[in-house]
Amino acid sequence: MLLIPTEVRSWNGATKAISGIWAADSLRGRFARGAIWSLIGAVLPQGASLAASVITARLLGGEQFGEYAMIQSTVGMLGVFAGTGLGLTATKYVAELRVTNPDRAGRIIALSTAVALGTGAIAVMALLILAPWLATSTLSAPHLATELRIAAGLLLLNALNGTQTGVLAGFEAFRTIARVNLTRGILVFPLAIAGVFLLGLRGAVLALIAAAAVGWVLNDIAIRAESRRTAVPVRWQKCWSDRSILWKFSLPAVLGGVLTTPAMWAASSILVNQPHGYPEMGVFSAANQWRTAVAFLPSLLSQPLLSMLSNLGVNDVRSFRRLLRANLWFTFAVSGLTSVPIILCSSWIMQAYGREFRFGTPTLIFLIIATVISSTAAVIGQAMASLNRMWWGFALNSVWALVLLATALLLVPRYGALGLAGAILAAYSVHALSVSTYVYVNFQHRLFRIHPTASRTV
Repeated sequence: MLLIPTEVRSWNGATKAISGIWAADSLRGRFARGAIWSLIGAVLPQGASLAASVITARLLGGEQFGEYAMIQSTVGMLGVFAGTGLGLTATKYVAELRVTNPDRAGRIIALSTAVALGTGAIAVMALLILAPWLATSTLSAPHLATELRIAAGLLLLNALNGTQTGVLAGFEAFRTIARVNLTRGILVFPLAIAGVFLLGLRGAVLALIAAAAVGWVLNDIAIRAESRRTAVPVRWQKCWSDRSILWKFSLPAVLGGVLTTPAMWAASSILVNQPHGYPEMGVFSAANQWRTAVAFLPSLLSQPLLSMLSNLGVNDVRSFRRLLRANLWFTFAVSGLTSVPIILCSSWIMQAYGREFRFGTPTLIFLIIATVISSTAAVIGQAMASLNRMWWGFALNSVWALVLLATALLLVPRYGALGLAGAILAAYSVHALSVSTYVYVNFQHRLFRIHPTASRTV
């Protein structure tokens, strides 16, 4: 008999186990595939985005980089109204209905796309008209009116891209999402650098629009392919008959965003209206790039969660509970491990942006700690969305927004960028406490004590 070394047998056993998990149709296998493909599509684009932000900051300088950040913040604020929670809506209902009611799933895809196009067009018109007022009255930078109007194109494309990504997530097409993100991320770096060299701040904005346009085309092609593969016909006829989901799901979703994104924008406006506000905003924006990086990885790895929880529904409570708890610990571990080297290297990271940024180390540390808290709390938000608890999500977001603005008014005039980072840390700490309390009171005593008639293997 051929004797196989212990190390070889162990390696072969581990390989077979990994292959079994990857190929299995269990929750663990589905989640592993979705998480890995999300990771593949996230690492290179996020790295390219961070590299582009460092070079853009050095080329533009602290003040113009702060202006660039406020343009993006303004587009993000208006994008809440343009997107109207449709990406989240598409993910939940496509995941829930793609097998049991494919015709309705196709109508909801059409409805989400049509509403995103309509609300996006309205938001674009609003930005084109209000750009001079926004630049003068809220940003204290009248010269940014033209750049804000150019950014209207980004506003529409982001609304459509968000809905398209939500549809693909509902199909659990995470490999396709990874490919689109990878292509878009690769383009960001050369487009941003070329744009800044050729046209300065205006070129940086145009680079964002170009990358978003590529993403929109690729997403459209991918949705058509997934619809054919899963036999989910995208039907525009009678799609308005499903409009009830807009009121019971999309409306509270967008109201939650209406609170959070504009609240963040308002807190940033408090900073830029202080003496030396835009240089301070530049420091905050540089540190905030790394907050986004820490949040991006756990967010992408848990991207399959909403789709899978919605697909499970409330009939399989045991699997629902196990998947949710595992994801909470997983997200906390990933965000915590990612944050440690950034905190340890925070001084060198901020100095890499230039001499004007070297005093931003405490700001970066505060934001990274806040991100670990917010990333973990976001997992509970996905569970609430899967169970149609969107109005409760709106209420909890209201608490977050009130704490953010109150602490920003108190801290920003005295501490500048560090004060804004402290306000964010305080808001997310209170938010995590309120969300945890809701889960304990509501889920523990109602959902988690229901005995399922059948359960699946995680």
